[in-house]
Amino acid sequence: MTFRDLVDLSVGSLWRIKLRATLTIAGVVIAIATFVAMLSFAAGNQRHISNIYNEFGLLTNMRVFPKSGNGASDSTVAEILDAEAIQELSHIPGVKLAYPYDALDVTAAIADTVVTTTARALPPGAMQTTMFNKLLAGADFSEDTAREAILTHEMMELTGIEEPDSLIGRRIVISTRVASLDSALVLSVGDPRGEMFKIMRTVDFDSLSHPGYQRRVMRQEIGQRFERFFDGLMNHQMTVSDTLLVRAVVSEPPSYGMRTSPIVIPERTARRLSSTGFVLGDNPANLLTAMRSGSLFGPEGPADARSYRRVTLEIEPYANYKAVKDSVEALGFRAFSFAEEFDQIQRFMIFFYLGMGVLGVIALVTSSLGIINTLVMSITERRREIGVLKSLGGGEHEIRVLFLVESGVIGVVGSILGIVLGWLATRLVAFVLKIIMERKEVPVFDPFALPAWLILLAFAFGVTVSVLAGLYPAARAARVDPVVALRSE
Repeated sequence: MTFRDLVDLSVGSLWRIKLRATLTIAGVVIAIATFVAMLSFAAGNQRHISNIYNEFGLLTNMRVFPKSGNGASDSTVAEILDAEAIQELSHIPGVKLAYPYDALDVTAAIADTVVTTTARALPPGAMQTTMFNKLLAGADFSEDTAREAILTHEMMELTGIEEPDSLIGRRIVISTRVASLDSALVLSVGDPRGEMFKIMRTVDFDSLSHPGYQRRVMRQEIGQRFERFFDGLMNHQMTVSDTLLVRAVVSEPPSYGMRTSPIVIPERTARRLSSTGFVLGDNPANLLTAMRSGSLFGPEGPADARSYRRVTLEIEPYANYKAVKDSVEALGFRAFSFAEEFDQIQRFMIFFYLGMGVLGVIALVTSSLGIINTLVMSITERRREIGVLKSLGGGEHEIRVLFLVESGVIGVVGSILGIVLGWLATRLVAFVLKIIMERKEVPVFDPFALPAWLILLAFAFGVTVSVLAGLYPAARAARVDPVVALRSE
């Protein structure tokens, strides 16, 4: 018998037991649909994560931080992320751009509304990177020294302005507080004449001959001077303002949690604001950091000598991120690589695929029991047919192949219908999730994907399991004695 004859006999046999065959095929359909839906969910999430990393250029983005105090020994001093360190980082092979995270606490006045927020300073090169090009919708400054600003969606929410186009071309006044070293020194010294009278009233001149009393007076006086100096830096700061032109307004909400400050200004504009003093804000830790790094009294001036809490590296697309990270750590800093994180996510996705696939395999193995039951019952009902085929010259091999083809037909039909059902189910779930995401005002994405490899895998897996399920019935049918089979009829 030819293979076509075997297929015709198999289809004819299944057609005679339509109800039983339909129920058996339905089990395969449900199993394959479950298999497809589960792996489609894993593939959809992997595609979504990959799209995020590629869309925002995170695979070529690395963050550099100073090493924490716990990470360094007591005998070593942690490196400072200052202008000199940024120069060293930018010269690492594979690094295309290095720029600091420079944010100012500002008060912004626009359209009769005053808000307290932060302004992010960006150099011209950073504005051209994939991340900020996406976040800021392609907006850019006319030049790096321009008195311009870009307002983000968060700024729109703070001001309560709903029409972003009405703000473009308008002026925004931003103000920040800077600490002046001169005013702090004046406050610590005070009025020399008044201070002299105060000392004469409080000091016991009869006890000045005792060294212990001298040290106590000196410590007390130095402590008071330092307290005044600290108070002058932190509580007597100057307010510096600048008027900027609104270059663009990004009215779209941030995607996937990626955000920047409500106001974005050119780096040199931020330097002008801080050139008259030190941007310490209200956090005393900033003062301690400036004193520790030497930037408070640095000869290069406050704009060039300040330190940063984070530096971003833009890496060449084909550079080895591991080598770049090793170079950063060799300079004494701590690095976080999005590419390394992406590799870990990819490894996790392998286990995610396995977990999703196991559920489908369990359903498919369960459905294979139905195939075995259907074919075993078919052997009992078709003993005469098997006897006739053997009496006409059919061998055990042909009988075995006949039942394997029959189980294969069940697998082919069930797999095709199961793939279609699985795809329809994912479309329905994706539609419902889209409505929920829109109502929750979260980024909308399709959590399911049906790549070609998944279709081929589901089809091959369904047919293979079905054929394997037919091995036992086929072997049992091949052992039927034709004489006994014909006599029993």
